[in-house]
Amino acid sequence: MKKKLFGTDGVRGVANVYPMTAEIAMQLGRAIAYLSRDGDRRHRIIIGKDTRLSCYMLENALVAGICSMGVDVYQVGPMPTPAIAFLTASMRADAGVMISASHNPYQDNGIKFFSKDGFKLPDAAEMEIESLVLSNRIDSLRPVADAVGKAYRLDDARGRYIVFLKHAFPSDLDLNGLRIVLDCANGAAYKVAPAVLEELGATVIPIGVSPNGTNINANCGSMCLDPLAAAVLEHKADLGMALDGDADRIMFVDENGKTVDGDQIMAICATAMLKQGRLAKKTLVTTVMSNMGLDIAIRKAGGVIIKTDVGDRYVVEAMRQGGYNLGGEQSGHMIFLDHNSTGDGMISALQVLAIVQRTGRRLSELAQVMTVLPQLLVNVRVAEKKPLETVPEIMQHIQAAESELQGAGRVLIRYSGTEPLLRVMIEGEDPQRIAALAHDIVDTVKKHLGVKKAGG
Repeated sequence: MKKKLFGTDGVRGVANVYPMTAEIAMQLGRAIAYLSRDGDRRHRIIIGKDTRLSCYMLENALVAGICSMGVDVYQVGPMPTPAIAFLTASMRADAGVMISASHNPYQDNGIKFFSKDGFKLPDAAEMEIESLVLSNRIDSLRPVADAVGKAYRLDDARGRYIVFLKHAFPSDLDLNGLRIVLDCANGAAYKVAPAVLEELGATVIPIGVSPNGTNINANCGSMCLDPLAAAVLEHKADLGMALDGDADRIMFVDENGKTVDGDQIMAICATAMLKQGRLAKKTLVTTVMSNMGLDIAIRKAGGVIIKTDVGDRYVVEAMRQGGYNLGGEQSGHMIFLDHNSTGDGMISALQVLAIVQRTGRRLSELAQVMTVLPQLLVNVRVAEKKPLETVPEIMQHIQAAESELQGAGRVLIRYSGTEPLLRVMIEGEDPQRIAALAHDIVDTVKKHLGVKKAGG
C-alpha cells in the first residue's frame, strides 16, 4: 500500500498546511503512544526539535496527543536528530520523536519517529501509524484521572549528548592545534556542536549559531557552503565543517576553501578503516547517487561497495541486514553504526578529525584518495510526481542520453521523497557534454511536468 502521510523521512510539508498541522500532529502523537504501549507499566516518549518557529506549535500538539493516551513525555528542546535517537535508546524510552524538516527552509517542518532501539521506524510501523491517524480506531481510547500522561523537561539532555559524542573520539587523541570553522546552520546543534569541539581542544570559529526561528538553513549550513569557505580563508583555518538544520548530515571544506562532500568523506573513512581492519566485511554501503569515483577508490583499496535506493533509511536497512558498519550518502548523511543508530553529523566529523590528527595530513591531501568524476545534479520543481514511464517524451530523452554515454557514465532520474522536485543527475567524463544532456532532459521535464507560471 502507498503511504499517504509518510515520505522517505517521516511526515513532512509546509508548517500549518495539511499534513503538517497541529491537528495531524496531535493524532500522530496519539498513534505513536498507542503503538509504544506494551503492558500496564508507565511508558515514556522523548521529543526533540530544531529551531523552526513552527516547532512550538507542533511540539505542543504532539505532547497533548501522547499524554492523552496515558504516556509520559520528556521534552529536550532544540537538539540534533541523532541526539533523539541516542537518548531514546539510552533512557530505555519506548519511542522518540523529532520535529524537523532537516535541510529544508524554515517554513517547512516534519515529524520523524524512532523505535526504542534508536532506529527509525520500519515501513510497516509507519503504515500502522497512518492507519491509526486516518481511521477512528483509537478515538475512544481515553485514559482518565491519574492514567493521563505527564510532560517533563529533560534539563541535562545536552550534557548527556555531549559526553556521548566525546566518547566517539579516540581517547588517545585530542584536537589541540586545530583551527576549525563550524557552521551550525542556525539549527539544532548550535550549542552542542561548538561545545564538543572546544572541549576536545580545538579552536572553534562558530557561524550560523544565532537561530531566530526563521533563519535555519538560510544561506548557511551544509546546503550553502560559500560562507563557510569564505570564513575558512579569512581565519586561515585548517578546515571547515557545515551541519544541516537537524545536524544529521555534515559537509566539509578543506584549508583552501574547496568542498569535500559526503562521497569523499566516506572514501577517507572507509579506506582508513580498511587499513585498520575495522570496516565490517570490507564493505561500504552507499546510494545510487554516489559518484563512480567512490566505487573506484574503494575497490582499489580492497573493499566492496553495496548500493541502495536514495534515503538514509535504506542505507541503514542494508547495513543492519548485512552486518556492515559504515554507509552514507553524497549529501553528507553518514552512518557509523559502531557509534550511533542513525546519521550523525558530529559523529562523522569526529571520525574525520581523528584521521586528520592521527595522520598529520591536511584534509585536502586526504581527499585525494578519491578522484571525483564530473557529475551534474539539477533539481526541477514539478506540479505532480507523475510516473516517468507514462511520459514518452521524457523517456526518449533519458534513453538518448544513456545511449550516448555508452557505459562511460550514467543517468539517474528520481523524485525527491520530501519535496516536489525531480532530480536529474548525469555523470560522465566530459563536463560540457553531460551538462548539455542534463539540460536537454530538464527542458523536457519542465515542458511536461513543470510548475506553470502565473498566467501561463
